[in-house]
Amino acid sequence: MTTAHPVEPLSFPAPRGACPFAPPPAYEQARREQPVSRVTLWDGSQCWMVTRHAEVRTVLRDQRFSSDASLPGFPFVTDGRRALANETISNLIRLDDPEHARLRRMLTADFMIKKTEVLRPRIQRIVDDFLDRMVAHGAPADLVTEYALPIPSLVICLLLGVDYVDHAYFQERSRVMLHNHSTVDQIRQARDELTDYLQQLAERKRREPDDGIISRLVARGELGDDEVATMGLLLLVAGHETTANMTSLSALALLRDPAQLARLRAEPALVKTAVEELLRFLSIVHSGLPRVATEDMVVGGETIRAGEGVLCMISAANRDEEVFATADQLDLARESRRHVAFGFGVHQCLGQPLARVELQIAVETLFRRLPGLQLAIPYEDIRFRTDMAIYGVHELPVTW
Repeated sequence: MTTAHPVEPLSFPAPRGACPFAPPPAYEQARREQPVSRVTLWDGSQCWMVTRHAEVRTVLRDQRFSSDASLPGFPFVTDGRRALANETISNLIRLDDPEHARLRRMLTADFMIKKTEVLRPRIQRIVDDFLDRMVAHGAPADLVTEYALPIPSLVICLLLGVDYVDHAYFQERSRVMLHNHSTVDQIRQARDELTDYLQQLAERKRREPDDGIISRLVARGELGDDEVATMGLLLLVAGHETTANMTSLSALALLRDPAQLARLRAEPALVKTAVEELLRFLSIVHSGLPRVATEDMVVGGETIRAGEGVLCMISAANRDEEVFATADQLDLARESRRHVAFGFGVHQCLGQPLARVELQIAVETLFRRLPGLQLAIPYEDIRFRTDMAIYGVHELPVTW
């Protein structure tokens, strides 16, 4: 049976509350009272918002909820993202099976757990190197630009076969593409420049192959250079933006919770469990994972009609008290593996094994080597990335 709807759907995005680590209070309330509810988007269109853990997993694992952004009713949270999706060759996150599975298989081996564990010593050297440089520069330092951002940027460059010397070029353009207030023209220009860069790189790898992912995709002969560039663009942007923001936001969350930080320092072996809890607690994709129903479906007592869009709010789902007791508290010893920070189902994040290794090393090394680490500015002065597709902080000045 369908439940009664509020007279006025929620506006999306909703205002944030006092705690910058938590989802907006309206989403928390929706999860408790009406976990499948209607929301009004920026352009006046409406879609469904799913906020409870069980229903989020239901939608994300059912392929009758499509990831294809070209389908009518697909929800876009900004005009720029709609333009980007409509004018870009479809990539992994905007394709359904069997094409999604075909392309994903081309990359699976590069991100398997065994493969990323082999990289652990190399990533440790990278982390130590950037921390050495930050310390050498002296305090105060911006933890984002000197530590959290360059680590995953260098790692994904090494894996793809991209020159790290160009990191400022792709970081700036990815920032434009992910900014909620970028104009359509700004996003088009940033996307086109990055795509041209990666197409030229693909052409070069055809002549001068190496062991990077771009080179191997070219060598397979199944994709054109434009398709290789599109896959490379997704990996390049996602491969550094998400981990960089998780690293800096994790550092801030721990600095704000001295008891949990002391526990991690006393039990360094706890870091793997701690990272899972940080992923759950912070859930940096705050704008939701979009889908569109391809047939009528009943979810959480609501009938979602074919052609209606859905936003799966993983940040709210990861605070579900029915799954995670005292969900609003950070507990580094919590068994949090059921979180959906990486999504769920066939589209869950391909690079999650790599992200876990990077986060484990970056968090543990930072607090082990800098026992006196603290904020260099008042907490109230920190600027959170409420204007970006990936949540985090714009800067994190620290001293030690």
